Amino acid sequence: MSGGAQRADPVLVTGAAGFIGHATAHKLLARGERVIGVDIVNDYYDPALKAARLATFEGVEGFTFHKLDIADAPAIAALVRDNGVKRIVHLAAQAGVRYSLENPFAYERSNLAGHLSLLEASRHAPDFEHLVYASSSSVYGDKPMGGAGFTEDEPATSPVSLYAATKRACELMSHSYSKLYGFPQTGLRFFTVYGPWGRPDMAYFGFTQKILRGDPIEVYGEGKMARDFTYIDDIVDGIIGSLDHPPERKEHRVLNIGDSRPVGLMEMIEALESALGKTAEKIMRPMQPGDVTATYADVSKLRAITGYHPEVMLEDGLKRFADWYRDFYKVPA
Repeated sequence: MSGGAQRADPVLVTGAAGFIGHATAHKLLARGERVIGVDIVNDYYDPALKAARLATFEGVEGFTFHKLDIADAPAIAALVRDNGVKRIVHLAAQAGVRYSLENPFAYERSNLAGHLSLLEASRHAPDFEHLVYASSSSVYGDKPMGGAGFTEDEPATSPVSLYAATKRACELMSHSYSKLYGFPQTGLRFFTVYGPWGRPDMAYFGFTQKILRGDPIEVYGEGKMARDFTYIDDIVDGIIGSLDHPPERKEHRVLNIGDSRPVGLMEMIEALESALGKTAEKIMRPMQPGDVTATYADVSKLRAITGYHPEVMLEDGLKRFADWYRDFYKVPA
């Protein structure tokens, strides 16, 4: 295994209290890596869920955690330098399209200043090997789905949300840093990630809360939207596969990471109803500002580099999520 278990240097994982960061850190630890987790643990959504994720690391050998703001460039640089970090998985960010409508400066600090902090820390780290960071499928804008997936070679010049614009800006900053300073980077354009320990601001999570309470759900875009739902374990496999296969020096690459099987919103709701054993009352709403009609990942580049092949179908993944949700929130079956 490239980047294998015998290495002494740790992997820095930002956003370790977050959904994807938590799962990625556990997978790295399971293969024998040392992991340094960083997270500010803010209140964008329930901090108790983030604390519960962090609690799963208690007693796990090889994990240390630092509560830090990634935009604190001196602190991030010192952490990288003092621990001999040569590989970083940068997943911390201010997420959410709709939140950006009322809280734009949260995105400036976390996504732009935070990304720059990681770039500067990587630039000055001796023998630095690879920075893998989270971008987003939202950089494609409101692109018609058509019959083929979104490809990385398409121009991403028309973001329809501030969140998407900051993610595209991070890609451009990374490109310039790779050319200027020579260290390899991989930006991963995530397509809708779901599963146990997920984010409460995601549609499937909010729908679950309301369906189990017997409340109606609001279906935006009148149910005509489609998403490339990707199960968390499949995403983590792609992240670590990317980490283990860095590009050449001075190279910055952008890769799609998704399921490559887009599903209509109404089909997702039907699968969720089946997993929960309850039918939802649905209120149809128009598209919200910043939303896109469809996402569809062409993952051929990632597959060629890492052998990436997502395995978990939506019905199975939502069943796993529903089981986790009932257990975590003590909801009787």
